[in-house]
Amino acid sequence: MLRGIQRQRGPAGWPLLAPGMRRWAAPLAAGCVVVTAWLALAFGHQRRPGRLDAAVDTRIQGLLGSYHGPLHQLSRLGGLFSVAELTAALVLACLVTRRWRGAVLAALAVPAAMTLTEFVLKPLVGRSIGGYDSFPSGHATAMFALAASCAVLLANPPRPRLPRAVRLLLVAGAILVAVAVPVAMVALGYHYFTDIVAGTAVGIGTVLLIALLIDLARPAAPATHGTAAENTAALRAGRLP
Repeated sequence: MLRGIQRQRGPAGWPLLAPGMRRWAAPLAAGCVVVTAWLALAFGHQRRPGRLDAAVDTRIQGLLGSYHGPLHQLSRLGGLFSVAELTAALVLACLVTRRWRGAVLAALAVPAAMTLTEFVLKPLVGRSIGGYDSFPSGHATAMFALAASCAVLLANPPRPRLPRAVRLLLVAGAILVAVAVPVAMVALGYHYFTDIVAGTAVGIGTVLLIALLIDLARPAAPATHGTAAENTAALRAGRLP
């Protein structure tokens, strides 16, 4: 009996988003779409910074512009090969722990977000800096898609092997790196600040949307008599057959 319950609610069938997370995931994904669309309409086919860009970009470049070596190292984290390696590592970690839904999320979300940015939004919006399409930022899209994927996987693990505080620190670290990489791109003059905002929205929104669709396509089978821990205690007490 207990083995059957564990199969139903084990890593393979565990939902990516807990019920409490689903309540805000859909509105947040919709908000990401609204932000991206609004910025695209505001800055489409422009070759100059907006007022917000002019204020923020100047401050970032003034504070960080002299650190060319570290900035270039950070920017490489958002490059195609680095992103591919990080994505593959995340997929492998999910496969090793038999989190099939997590592996599908990691394998689909980052490439989908990057494809949307590079092959749909950049040509469609046509905003440029230095002669290159810049909206949304591909570096911001990739890094925040990775960070959001990590956050989803660490927020609702089927069998938490790490304390909650450690998982929160890991998510905070992923977010910190996701912020640092596109900020480096602004400091180097490769993007406007609003390019980063749009890339952030695309990355997060894509991850949440795909996580919702995965859970919707394969609803998790509920445990027959409560959680695994509850059933273990009940079995020991002789209350379950």
